[in-house]
This record gives sequence, C-alpha cells and structure tokens, in this order.
Amino acid sequence: MPILKGGNEPSVIQQALQVLRSDEQFSQLESLLAFFASFVLDTALVQQIMRWDMAVLQESPWYQEIMQQGSRRQLLRVLQRKFGKLPTELETALQSQSLEQLDSLMDTALEASSLSDFTQALLVWVSNAPN
Repeated sequence: MPILKGGNEPSVIQQALQVLRSDEQFSQLESLLAFFASFVLDTALVQQIMRWDMAVLQESPWYQEIMQQGSRRQLLRVLQRKFGKLPTELETALQSQSLEQLDSLMDTALEASSLSDFTQALLVWVSNAPN
C-alpha cells in the first residue's frame, strides 16, 4: 500500500493491485488504492498501473464524499466572507445537499446581495427538490 514503507515504488503498487484483483472481496478497494497511490506517484503513472482512467475513481463513494465536503467548505467560506457569521441552521441545511446542488448554491451565493436572499433561495431550492 502507498502508505506503507516503499509505497512510493510502482512495483509495490502493482503488487498490491494484484492482491486486490485476486480476491473478489477486495475488488472494491482498487479505487482506494488508486486514491492513496496518487499522493505518492504521478497520476499518469497510477492510471497506467491501474489500466483505467480517473473516471473509475471519480465514481467511487470516497471521491464523491471528498468532493462534496470540499464544495460545502468553499460555499461556507464564500458566505462567511460576504455576510459574516452564519446561523447554525444554515450550515446544517447545507449538510444534506448533493455535490451538484452545492455547485448551484455557490452561484446563488455569489449573486446574492444578502444572507437573507441566499437563505430564501436555499429554501426554494430545498422545497422544489425531488424527494
């Protein structure tokens, strides 16, 4: 594994990949291996070793969660910079938003002239969202 001693060597990553692929129980960990390997090896080399493109990694739940947390953090930062301290209820409401929703809400945050305008848009967004 990349986090172990020697994990920055392509041969170690290749060996770990063989172990994962040899046992169906571990096959879902391939994207996690690629994720960690990308910290210590060039992305192109990781793709070559894994023999797949980053689309596989981007579809993994780990990747989605990381991206969602990053988007939420950036949205909160923009709102705080524009409007100051945010109500806890607003931060809580943003926790349940998807990555796509957070991206749209970022546009709304950039265009909003007040926190009240943003909050109103968020309420409309949530009430119109499919259940």
